[in-house]
This record gives sequence, structure tokens and C-alpha cells, in this order.
Amino acid sequence: MAGRGHPRVSGVLPVTLGFGTKAVGMLMLADKEYVAIMQLHGEVSESRLNDVLKEFTGEIYQRPPVRASVKRVLRVKKIYGIQMLEFRYPYALIVVSCEHGTYVRKLIHDIGEVLGVGAHMRELRRTKTGPFREDDNLVTMHELSEALYNYRELGDDSQLMRCILPIEYAVSHIPKVIISDGAVDALAHGADLAVPGIVKLHNNIRKGEKVAILTLKGELVALGKSLMTSEEIKDSDKGYAVKNLRVVMQAGTYPKRWGKYK
Repeated sequence: MAGRGHPRVSGVLPVTLGFGTKAVGMLMLADKEYVAIMQLHGEVSESRLNDVLKEFTGEIYQRPPVRASVKRVLRVKKIYGIQMLEFRYPYALIVVSCEHGTYVRKLIHDIGEVLGVGAHMRELRRTKTGPFREDDNLVTMHELSEALYNYRELGDDSQLMRCILPIEYAVSHIPKVIISDGAVDALAHGADLAVPGIVKLHNNIRKGEKVAILTLKGELVALGKSLMTSEEIKDSDKGYAVKNLRVVMQAGTYPKRWGKYK
């Protein structure tokens, strides 16, 4: 195990390539899941620890640690759930499901403060980032190197295709808006999405929610913020429905048909 000042950190880290880098912001803002080893500085019962873990479920106040790369101001973060997998004093193995930007190291420290005995994080492993899960998508650097060798030297891309997923997978966890072919190039040039360009969309989209804008073939065109709810979009025949926040598709991929896109 790593020492108290340098906890061992590992797990899921999505890496994007080419135009896929434009979608990385959605992954940074996605919910996360971690497995952590908490070391207690004094004896507590398992039932007492479980009770305190429940107190940290929901909205919590958190100030980033001293070594954080962000401004150390008090923030509100959501903890969707904390589950204790195993407890062998002084170590507790826990799973934390949380909002992006939550510092598990600080969370564990605060849990120790409430327990009255103190605690610190010994190890941390990220098991989920948005749609990417350790059990489904994790690829080691060794596996990636082997896949690249097989492709370059043997002409076999099967392993490489398992390592490199389509960029559309990175937005599979957010609502979708499907647009007509005639609207694609306008969006690729940065235009906002008007109602007439929409072919179909997910239900229950909220105003202000981040959405992925896709072609009829399922290709990612852009990322945007909904200016209407899904019901308002369905009831409208004009106006802007989605603000274009980040273009992903290269302009010119689809033919220019702006005259038919209003």
C-alpha cells in the first residue's frame, strides 16, 4: 500500500483522439464512481461507521483539499450513494457514487472528523466515468500497445477496434436530438439548432440540459444546451431549440443545404 501522504490512484481514464477531443468536456462533467480504502485513526464499530456513511449521502458541503488544482471555495456536491463492501479495522473498503468534481480524499477526511477518530484515504480506484465502466471498457496500456502492434505488423485491427470506441459512445449517457441531413452542415459551421431541423428527440429533456445532436445515421454533430423542454419543442414549428456549444463534426462532411434549413 502507498503511504498516508501519497495514496495509490488508478482506474478508468477516458482518452479522446482527433475530433473526439471536442467531446471530452461531457466526460469531465459526467458522474463518477470510486472504490476507496479508508484507514481509520481510531476504533469505531461497523454499525457506527455505516450510520455516518449514510449521513454523507445526498448534498454535502466540500472545500477542495490544499493540493487541488481548483480554487478552494466551499462547494455543494451530490453523493448518490456510499456502500461499505468490507470492514477490517482499521481499514474500510467503500464504493462512492458521486457528482463530478467531488474529492473522495476530502470526503474520507470529513467522515473521519464526524466519527471523531480521524481517517485518510489509502487507495482510490475510479470504476466509472459517465458511460465508461471498468468491467466493460477498461483497456490497459499494455493491451493498447499489443493492439497497435497487431495492426501495424499483422494487419489485424480487431483488438484495436475494441480499444478505440466511436466518439458517439462518449455521449451515450446524455439526451439526444436527431436532426435532418439538411441541417447538419449548418450545425457543423456553428449555427444553433432551430425546431424545423429536428427529426426526433428524447422525451423529458429539460430546459438548460446538455444534449448531443446526432445525424439520422447516429453520427455526433455537436453538443448543445436545450433552450426548450422536449414538450415545447414538439409543440413548436419555429424558433431555436438548442444552443450550439461545441461542434464535433468537421464542416463539409455533409453537403451544404442551408437554404432548406430554417
